[in-house]
This record gives sequence, structure tokens and C-alpha cells, in this order.
Amino acid sequence: MATAAILPGEAKSIEAMTALLARQRAAFMAELPVGAAVRKDRLRRAVDLVLTHRDRFVKALSEDFGHRSAEQTLVTDIMSSVKPLKHAIKHLDAWMRPERRKLDFPLGLLGAKAEVVYQPKGVVGIISPWNFPVNLTFGPLAGVFAAGNRAMVKPSEFTPVTSALMAELAAQAFDESELGFVIGGPEVGKAFSGLAFDHLIFTGATAVAKHILHAAADNLVPVTLELGGKSPVIVSRSADIAQTTERVALGKMMNAGQICLAPDYLLVPSEKEGEIVEGLKTAAAKMYPSLLANDDYTSVVNARHRERLQGLLDDATAKGAEIVTVNPANEDFTNTNSNKMPLSIVRNVSDDMRVMQEEIFGPVLPVKTYRETDEAVAFVNGRDRPLGLYYFGTDGAEERRVLDRTVSGGVTVNDVIFHVSAEDLPFGGVGPSGMGSYHGADGFRTFSHAKSVYRQPKLDLAGLAGLKPPYGKKTRATLARELKP
Repeated sequence: MATAAILPGEAKSIEAMTALLARQRAAFMAELPVGAAVRKDRLRRAVDLVLTHRDRFVKALSEDFGHRSAEQTLVTDIMSSVKPLKHAIKHLDAWMRPERRKLDFPLGLLGAKAEVVYQPKGVVGIISPWNFPVNLTFGPLAGVFAAGNRAMVKPSEFTPVTSALMAELAAQAFDESELGFVIGGPEVGKAFSGLAFDHLIFTGATAVAKHILHAAADNLVPVTLELGGKSPVIVSRSADIAQTTERVALGKMMNAGQICLAPDYLLVPSEKEGEIVEGLKTAAAKMYPSLLANDDYTSVVNARHRERLQGLLDDATAKGAEIVTVNPANEDFTNTNSNKMPLSIVRNVSDDMRVMQEEIFGPVLPVKTYRETDEAVAFVNGRDRPLGLYYFGTDGAEERRVLDRTVSGGVTVNDVIFHVSAEDLPFGGVGPSGMGSYHGADGFRTFSHAKSVYRQPKLDLAGLAGLKPPYGKKTRATLARELKP
């Protein structure tokens, strides 16, 4: 199969980013060790960059999306970027302390010592996506800078205005040997993922992640993958339906559903399906009484993505699904240049529908019924392990059964998405929904090398234990002690 040609501008970008990596690594090695003051300075400059230019980010993101709620951007891209950076500043001293480790008897008694020292890896590559481009650049940077690394960022070409703005502002706040941005299309991204970084973090689609892993493998680069998948909501018979549907609708319609952790489909008791659908309609209409001219409601990012979502609905309809369109103001979405879409609830779904096979990433919500909880659990377990799982209910035993018998990246109970906002919880997927985790102390450790340090006392411990020739009585005594059944 023929490969896409690399344009002259892209070739220059590839050459430039290879040179940038070399400069960053040389600067990193010259700087070692990287003290807490240097790390905090970089973190504070990142905070200042995001806060000082928040209004420009709001405008850039709205331009990239066609329309994006200003308040939503301030919450999901600005506040959610500043939080992890400030959290890292606050806890950095504690994270950096060496950890004492225990030694086998009697080494500790004889003066030997062991510890783990968290050392920066070097240069970390960050490939950030289009759905929350600021947060998913500066969120990982919190851990990267806290760990003492330098970073190169390849932001998404699907949000070009925001990507260019981040690159411009980073060049003002940081030396390029500390933080550099690489702007370009798919070929540049492909070359970026093949660079010999000391660590690479990618946030995006599972299909693309497979290529990222292949590219990184050539240089044995350790990779953190933050992906997505179909995050299920299991609604218990014990759930408060009004509260459940309001929280699900909020999570599904935020950023028009373009969230890796968005509730992807609902599993509901068969006798409660009608009540739950009505609850979703009521909650959505209350939050968004209109859509097209409503500044609170974000647009689907582009026409191609909107057409893909419409294709999911058309496929479901052709295979017997019922589409419940939540359009409170009865607006005409066909005669507009906007890429906004109303919430579409899909009933009577079957496994052969694309809407039940593909990650949705938009305001489309399938509802599937179950008779017994174990049936819902089996349905989840019959599919790829999701990034998030959501359980709504007050039955403690049932909640425990659901959490114990399913495997997912994380869980929020009686709400959706919220576990990602807890900085002290690791955030990551499992299997097709991701690899590795970050946030808080876990991010610091992800981007650090845990180096073991053992200090031997002056005593001849090998001789005392009979571990050096000539072997004899001491050797046999040590072996007898250590090889007991």
C-alpha cells in the first residue's frame, strides 16, 4: 500500500523535532540533578501561562469547535489544567523524598541500607488530542515537570488554532530546551511517535494507539496510553431515577459527549426503561432548553465527526432501533451550518448495531435493558475493558458485586466521570482502554525512574554468610536456613 507523501514543510518539521530532542536531552544531562526549586519554577510558569491567557484559550477553542461553551472551557480545560499543576507544586517535596526499603535479615542489623530514589527520565513526548487540548497537554505536564523532565508536545491538528496558541505561549514562557511544541499533520505525528524519547504519553483513539506502540517499540520507549472505549452505566433497581438521569445527561452532553470517559451506553432494569428515558429527556431539556443558539451547548468538532455520528444513528434505525431525539425547542438542525447535534437516545438496540460496537464520542446514548444484575455484568465483561464504569444505586451488596466482577480503568459510583477529577487517584485504562496511569503522585512516578540504591557496610557480609569461596560450613548453614520448605 502506498504511503502518503511528506510535504516539504512536514519534512522540515521532522528534521527540526529530531534536532530539538537532541538539544533537550543534552540540556537535561547537563542540568542533573534537577532540584525541587527548578521543578516548581517550571510548574509555576505553566500555571501562569494557562491563567494569564485563559480568555485567549476560550476564544481559540470556540473557533476550533465552531462553538464551544466559554464556561465549559474554563472548567474542563483551564481549571482542570491548573489543578494538577498546583497539586504537584504542593506535594513535590514529599514525592521527591527517597523511600527507605527493608532488607533481608540480618543485612539491616549489620549496617546495610536500601532506598528507592525517584530520578527524572529525561525527555518526555506528549501527544495530546483535540477534545480537551489544553487540559490533556498541561495535565500530563504536571507530572512530567514534577518528575524533573523536559517535554516535547505534538498537539492535535484538528484544533489548529488552539495548538498554535499553545506553541506561541510556550515559546514565551519556556526555553525550547525545557518545553517545545511540534505542529503538523499525521505524517509529523507518525514521525514524532517514533522518536527516541525517554517516555511517551498518548491520549486518543485505541486504533491509533496501536500504531503509536509499534513506532515506540523500535526505540524501546516506555509508553503510557490514555484511550477510551465504551464506558457503561449500570443503573440498579435501587437507584434514584431523577438523580441518575440528571447526572448521566450532564456527563453525556458536556462537550457534546466528546469525552473519553463519557457514559457510552446504559444498562437499565427492563421495567424501568421508560421512566429512565423520560428522566433523561427532562434533565436534558432543563439544562439545555434550546441548542442551536445556546452558548452553554458545545458543537461537535467538525462536519466529518457529525456525519460519523449521524451514520451511527442511521445504521441503528435501519436495524430496528427507536431514536428518541431530545430537541426541546423543536429546532431545525438540517438547515444550519452548525455542527451542533441534539441528544439522541437509542432504544431497542442490538449487538450488531455500530452504536453498540464503536466508541460513540458524541451526544448519542444507547439504552439496553437487563433482567438481573448478573446479566448486566456479563454484558460488560463480554466486551473490551472500559476506561470508566458507572454504577448507580444504594444496594451495597449489589454495588460490591458489580465492582468485584468487572474490570475497568476506574469507577465512579452514583455519578459519571468524576473519578478523573480526584488528583490523588491514578487515572488510566486497562487493556484496549489504556496502559499505565498518571495524575498526582502516580503521575510523578510514571514519569520518574525508580532507582534502587543499596549501600554496603564495611563488614565482609559475603564472607560472614559463606557466599564467597572457599565454600564450607558457613555456606552450608546459610543454604540450610534459606532453603527450608
